[in-house]
Amino acid sequence: MSNTVTIVGAGLAGSEAALNLASRGISVRLVEMRPARPTAVHHTGDAAELVCSNSLKSTKPDSAAGLLKAELATLESPLIAAAKRHAVAAGGALAVDRVLFSRDVTRQVEEHPLIAVERREATDIPSLAAGSDAIVLASGPLTSDALSSSLMALTGRDALAFYDAAAPVVMADSIDFGKVFRQSRYEDAGAGGDYLNAPFTREEYDAFIEQLLAAERVIAKDFETRELFQACQPIEEIARAGRDAPRFGTLKPVGLTDPRTGRRPWAALQLRAEDAHGASYNLVGFQTNLTFPEQRRVFRMIPGLEEAEFARYGVMHRNTFIDAPRLLDRRNRLVTPQADALGVPVYVAGQLAGTEGYCEAIRSGLHVALAVTADLAGIALPELPTETVFGALLAYATDPATKDYQPMHVNFGLMAPLSPPVRNKRARYQAYADRANEALAGYREALAEAGLLP
Repeated sequence: MSNTVTIVGAGLAGSEAALNLASRGISVRLVEMRPARPTAVHHTGDAAELVCSNSLKSTKPDSAAGLLKAELATLESPLIAAAKRHAVAAGGALAVDRVLFSRDVTRQVEEHPLIAVERREATDIPSLAAGSDAIVLASGPLTSDALSSSLMALTGRDALAFYDAAAPVVMADSIDFGKVFRQSRYEDAGAGGDYLNAPFTREEYDAFIEQLLAAERVIAKDFETRELFQACQPIEEIARAGRDAPRFGTLKPVGLTDPRTGRRPWAALQLRAEDAHGASYNLVGFQTNLTFPEQRRVFRMIPGLEEAEFARYGVMHRNTFIDAPRLLDRRNRLVTPQADALGVPVYVAGQLAGTEGYCEAIRSGLHVALAVTADLAGIALPELPTETVFGALLAYATDPATKDYQPMHVNFGLMAPLSPPVRNKRARYQAYADRANEALAGYREALAEAGLLP
């Protein structure tokens, strides 16, 4: 008798997980609330509906996004194969006809003999355990209130967030270290510290605020703003309350001494290392609702960030996700006493698990499918190398040392440094790609030896 896995959500992660599990001979009960229970952004009840852009990002083999697609292709992802079947012209990116792509995935899911689709809302996680050997939660960023409440009971109320309010992250090697200085507040200048500081003169600050206030903002939908701005003000809204307001908040210079002048700067932005390697830095307190092009234009006015390369732009939108570093292991399995008490393992995939991006969601669903297959069969799951882009993201997202976690997509800022270092950016990215591809080949071979490939 085959095992049965219950998956909640037929989005990108849930559909990928379902098709992968079924291809390995595991029965799947796929519970999707649409169209019986619609969301604020979906238009159909189809699986894997793309609600924002139709672009799955770059296909360049020496980019993080391109390497992620290589991982998906190497591991025989059915969704990336469908995306390629329905690709539309998009230069160096993989974009799809979203209607044909979604219909293709829906057909695969509905026609597979081992997948039973149930069109209803899942409201209670413990009730899903009946008749299941494992549960996969892939309900996405608009997880219903009822299911969110049930998830809180398994994780704790403070372990579930309902919106993104992430500040931008810039690559360390794009920062002008001749203009920024390292110091924690009230620490002696030159003593080092946990923060980089970008000091403004009065003239630089005034020019920056003027452009910040004039910049184009994202037009947010009501469902994105109901809770969001009560909890976290965008930097441009703080400035709108008063041109000097940021100087008494996010950009306050107190406790800092600019070593170039020996005096306190007029204002200062602090940057905090985003990863253990110091390869990328977070713009502290710079949650923003500016469009991505405007973030690039305006935030490059910050002294030291004139040539900044963004590993992640700031986002502020509705997004239910869990505190992955404290709740998930490297299998994306919930590790809480309440979850353990259910008697069946609970896994989390996609944006609910704290990844950002279409291909990241697909890869997360594939990863969970491999983990579930291995666990149900009593097989040791090969370790996903951190030299791969998703391996690096997974290590970051499930590391208990990661603080103030916000959803992240794959980027080279999460990768372990090269040894020896490569100074040229193009050569460095190619070296990352070469190392990732070598690690991926070894990982695929290990999966094959474990009998985990279809």
